[in-house]
Amino acid sequence: MPGKLKVTQVKSTISHIARNRATIKALGLNGIGSTVEVVDNDATRGMVRQVRFLVTVEEIPAAGVERVTAKAKVKGAAVEEKA
Repeated sequence: MPGKLKVTQVKSTISHIARNRATIKALGLNGIGSTVEVVDNDATRGMVRQVRFLVTVEEIPAAGVERVTAKAKVKGAAVEEKA
């Protein structure tokens, strides 16, 4: 299951080309400070890349994926501690 991207618009689209304004709108952003969560795939990453100077991006890990925070050795066997 793919993760998600949290995309926040931090700059205005005023005085930017129509293609950039359309990409911001297609991502679901409505103005400075608006935030959306989109599926993390090649298409949305490409859209974010085209307007990277207007947005900030934060990766959100996929649900159900446990992150390994530390490893400890118990009696010679590796045991993973989960957060």
